[in-house]
Amino acid sequence: MTEWLAAHMIEIFGAVTGIIYVFLEIKQNIWLWPVGIATSVTYIYVFRENGFYADMLLQVYYLVISVYGWWAWTHGKQQEEALNSDLRISRIDLKTAVWTSAFTAIIFAVMWYVLDRWTDSPVPVWDAVITTLSVIATWMLTRKILEQWHVWIVANAIAILVYILKGMYPTVILFIVYFVMAIAGLFEWRRVFASYATEKSKTIK
Repeated sequence: MTEWLAAHMIEIFGAVTGIIYVFLEIKQNIWLWPVGIATSVTYIYVFRENGFYADMLLQVYYLVISVYGWWAWTHGKQQEEALNSDLRISRIDLKTAVWTSAFTAIIFAVMWYVLDRWTDSPVPVWDAVITTLSVIATWMLTRKILEQWHVWIVANAIAILVYILKGMYPTVILFIVYFVMAIAGLFEWRRVFASYATEKSKTIK
């Protein structure tokens, strides 16, 4: 057991910071972004060592998008403070849903082709699916779009099965937590979003 812990210490550290990240995400706490940066750096190494090249590149994307998300949430909050409110949760509109779906299909097709032809990824299709959905969901998070939780639920469910087959058990535990907390996050963000309507009605009165 001691040897296993020593061999997987980096992966365990990434799993712990990843759990903290999702908890902060649900709470809309801006510190999720620096914690996300630490998680991404850790998992760049972990996924590289296990041959999950798309997931490794995804972590590079997470690293970049976390810096942007940190800026976007801070900048958005500063703008909204003039209105005495935070950067608020929103629902996805039809136009955004259409172009996001198209972009998802393109990313998946390119990712699948590259992984299948040019890498030794053990599961190129599912690696591409997980990566694509995660890219889209993370972008939605930077804009606080509620439907990001639906995307995370699907991506995490697929990831759990894939990582079980690969034997990456600390990461499996992390993604089980991700899956459960994505469901919790969906309900929490729905509750907060519904409260906006109540606030608006009270303001009108």
